[in-house]
Amino acid sequence: MPKIHELASVLADQIAAGEVVERPASVVKELVENAVDAHSKQIDITVEEAGLQRISVVDDGDGIADEDTEMAFKRHATSKITDRKDLFRIKSLGFRGEALPSIASVADVTLTTSTGGVGTLIHNVGGIIKEHTAAAARKGTTVTVKDLFGNVPARLKYLKSPATELARITDIVNRLALSYPDIAFSLVHNGRELTRTAGRGDLQQVIAGIYGVQSARKMVAINGSNPDFKVTGYVSLPELTRASRQYISLLLNGRYIHNFQLSKALIAGYGSKLMVGRYPLAVLDIRMDPLLVDVNVHPTKQEVRISQEPELTQLIQETVFKRLSTENLIPDVFNELPQQKTAEPATDQLTMALNDASTKYEMSSSAAQQPVAAAPTPAPTNAGPQPLQTPEEVPVEPVVVHQRTDFQLPAMQAFDAKYQTEQPAAPLGGGRESAAEQPAVAAPTTPQPQATQLTEAQPQRFPELRYLGQVHGTYLLAEADDGLYLIDQHAAQERVNYEFYRQAIGEVSDDEQKLLVPIVLDYPTTDVLELSNHIDTLNSVGVHLEAFGPNSFIVHEHPTWFKAGQETDTLKEMVDWVLKDGKISVAAFREKTAIMMSCKRAIKANHHLDDQQARALLKKLATAENPFNCPHGRPVLVHLTDQDLEKLFKRIQDPHHSGDDWGE
Repeated sequence: MPKIHELASVLADQIAAGEVVERPASVVKELVENAVDAHSKQIDITVEEAGLQRISVVDDGDGIADEDTEMAFKRHATSKITDRKDLFRIKSLGFRGEALPSIASVADVTLTTSTGGVGTLIHNVGGIIKEHTAAAARKGTTVTVKDLFGNVPARLKYLKSPATELARITDIVNRLALSYPDIAFSLVHNGRELTRTAGRGDLQQVIAGIYGVQSARKMVAINGSNPDFKVTGYVSLPELTRASRQYISLLLNGRYIHNFQLSKALIAGYGSKLMVGRYPLAVLDIRMDPLLVDVNVHPTKQEVRISQEPELTQLIQETVFKRLSTENLIPDVFNELPQQKTAEPATDQLTMALNDASTKYEMSSSAAQQPVAAAPTPAPTNAGPQPLQTPEEVPVEPVVVHQRTDFQLPAMQAFDAKYQTEQPAAPLGGGRESAAEQPAVAAPTTPQPQATQLTEAQPQRFPELRYLGQVHGTYLLAEADDGLYLIDQHAAQERVNYEFYRQAIGEVSDDEQKLLVPIVLDYPTTDVLELSNHIDTLNSVGVHLEAFGPNSFIVHEHPTWFKAGQETDTLKEMVDWVLKDGKISVAAFREKTAIMMSCKRAIKANHHLDDQQARALLKKLATAENPFNCPHGRPVLVHLTDQDLEKLFKRIQDPHHSGDDWGE
């Protein structure tokens, strides 16, 4: 008996289905592409239980003649190509004739079609035709798929959750709607409408229906061409970005494709206008001669081979660059600012956690954060001594030292004399500390013998820094017994803030700030479905999303550790993390949130601190678990030893030869 034999047609179809029909979204893609090729003007997709129970695609296209209906279920039966030359001039989405037989081999398929007269009904189960009769039907085709993978249940274990599978279906329909804005698409799942387009040929209107009106308003049209290619579409302004490339739609002759080089060229067109790790929204419609593209290189036809690809990438990059260079890229300040902005004193730039140094700054901070309950001066507590309270004093600008000679100015001497006897400030965390815990600032004092012995027995992990001054409002100068230290003030407070938020975010707390005006977040249907799998992750850090319409969420409150005025941006960034990394754990999510908040609430460069603020920051940094690096890994401080300084000033060099040496 021969060992080599021909496989049965049903088994061969099921093997082919493994390449073509991977999941319910693959079925929707193949059926909708067939409807597009049939010159349909309206395509309605109905899905039940994420496509596993039922998928129905109804179109008003050309229909199939009765004598062709059974042939349509045979492998490699197609009306798109006839000879070898047609294979290199493909203008349709489908051409292999594998879709219907592959789907029918793993499901229960019913096809009802009509070319305008009497219709035809075909019932195919597992690749075998069970019924072929006449039927009353309008012009067009209706394909209903039930019990997908019912005869190959092993395939079911490779599917994701129903929400994920539905998100993939929605993504396929959205990409096809962007490819063909002149066709009206609708997608309904379990009676709920997820997507609907008007089919008026307006691409920007389709973008608004998928990504939201606000996003569509921040996208600009592009148009570029050369002798071989024509590129049109819409790209977002640099102010509208996402955390991944999945919002870039590349459409080649009406076919959605994946191509890293083309996506890279699009991003390169933005130059330095995009932030690191952010990507634009874009819909690029590329038209070219079918002879210059080979679509027969991938089972799903989403990867293609393009001739003269370098010329196309250059055209895309230049087109995007020229379009954005003519656009006013300054964001509208009224859209960026919070809804309600009250007048704040000039010292608001110093409103931060380390500003407990004086009554004036405490009053400013209280007025900004607690407009109703704030008192002019804080009530005394038993936590420690309070700052000096002088209600009659007139607010004075901080004395800033720009160079060493400024220490001799009368204003500096008066400032120093004034604060010699003042109670020390509470550093960063808001808690009060006793004067005995403050480092020496002015004249050196005689060290205590016991402290010296302790230092010798237990070497310090972090030096005891004595603040000297500030350089360009960015770096702090401090000295210790072993030399000079330069501290990046932004990185230092990032580290301090990070350790605070890492603990605060990890604690389960009911402390939340109610919003007078709720925040509404709009997302595409695919993102809405994906977010439904991660509601618990967001709830774990105090972000509560409530459904507000088909593609929107509303937020009524937020954690108290959100920075005032940045609530919307913070929420969007946190949601983007979940969408970018769908498998993110609660611990990793809290870690990323702590890093983000520490950066947002840290003092920036070119921000001048007074002496007490700087000393408070250094004091708090010394108590950090890791005071040497910011959460992003950058160094917080650098060290110049006494020997390094002596080398810089040539105080260490080879000794001069004396006259006695000459005598020798």
